[in-house]
Amino acid sequence: MTALEFDIISEEAIRSGRATDAYFDRTQETLEHAGKNPHVVAEVTADQFPDGEFELLAGVKDVAALLAGHAVDVDAIQEGRLFDGGPVMRIEGPYLEFARLETSLLGFLSHASGIATEALKIRQAAPETSILSFGARHVHPSIAAVVERGALIAGLDGFSHVAAGDLLGKNASGTMPHALLLAFGRGNQEAAWTAFDAAVDAEAPRIALCDTFSDEKDEVLRAAATLGDRLDGVRLDTTGSRRGDFAHIIREVRWELDAHGYEDVEIFVSGGLGVSDLRALRELVDGFGVGSAISNADPVDFALDIVEIDGEPIAKRGKLSGVKEVYRTREGEHYVGLRGRPGPTDSELLLKPLIRDGEVLDRASFSVDAAADRAAYDAEKTGFGTKTDTNR
Repeated sequence: MTALEFDIISEEAIRSGRATDAYFDRTQETLEHAGKNPHVVAEVTADQFPDGEFELLAGVKDVAALLAGHAVDVDAIQEGRLFDGGPVMRIEGPYLEFARLETSLLGFLSHASGIATEALKIRQAAPETSILSFGARHVHPSIAAVVERGALIAGLDGFSHVAAGDLLGKNASGTMPHALLLAFGRGNQEAAWTAFDAAVDAEAPRIALCDTFSDEKDEVLRAAATLGDRLDGVRLDTTGSRRGDFAHIIREVRWELDAHGYEDVEIFVSGGLGVSDLRALRELVDGFGVGSAISNADPVDFALDIVEIDGEPIAKRGKLSGVKEVYRTREGEHYVGLRGRPGPTDSELLLKPLIRDGEVLDRASFSVDAAADRAAYDAEKTGFGTKTDTNR
């Protein structure tokens, strides 16, 4: 019997341009038949003008891998930078060199940037508290690494997906699900915690899940008594419909731990948490696990538009013709202007060379850690997360 296959587009299909919309195939056929292949400048934008709603750019590494080897020059804002209107990427070269790659290119940028932007909102909601990404289960497994990479670029402290960790060169985090407690049966939570402690590598933290069968306070004290000094922390993952006033529950748990001499046991919480939850709970806990608020982010609505053909400005209706530059001003604002015209005084030019004649110039810029540093810098510079319009 032939094994069923997963519905996953292959890397070869993406690189070859087969992962495209049909009308790009028709366009290539038509232009080749007509003997036309104009030299164009195309720009990738989400908004034409700044509106104060910054978003975090991600997915540039995959676009570089897609365009490498093609006879084009590419300038781009670096991954981990915040943008607000105007192009995040500029492609120059013969149109047919990249026409069929547009669908994949936009997909790489749109999905990754949406995830990274939401993760940055989460990061800014609890800047001093440990946060892990738990959202890979909400997306197709083929893009789990996109979710976890976006979370790291936004500055989160870790993630849960093992295979994504293999790809990103990072160790996945996490201890136990409710299934482990259920497998040992009601009333046997101590046996589950003890078995975990005996089986799992000593480097993994001993964080006991404490809300499976009974009151959180009850299970927390039982876990502390069972594991003693070996217990690093407890996790509360109570379903929203059953937890009532979560802040009050956490305060009770902290009180009882302290009252019984377990001051060093930390408290971690998870389960459908979003920005407002983190703000409300950040002073009460030592860490968060955040899932769907990150992984279910809406993609950024990028479009790719030709703005110059054979040296002449051109654009479709509703788009701005001419090649543009984007700047970060000294005050932290975003500015868009025509290339070749002066930009704001003491501003930083954001579009930087990425590819020249098909060769990727700066592979080091794809470091996740470097991108996270850029995101933290830009978040402070622009005030990201301090305004209501960035806290949805």
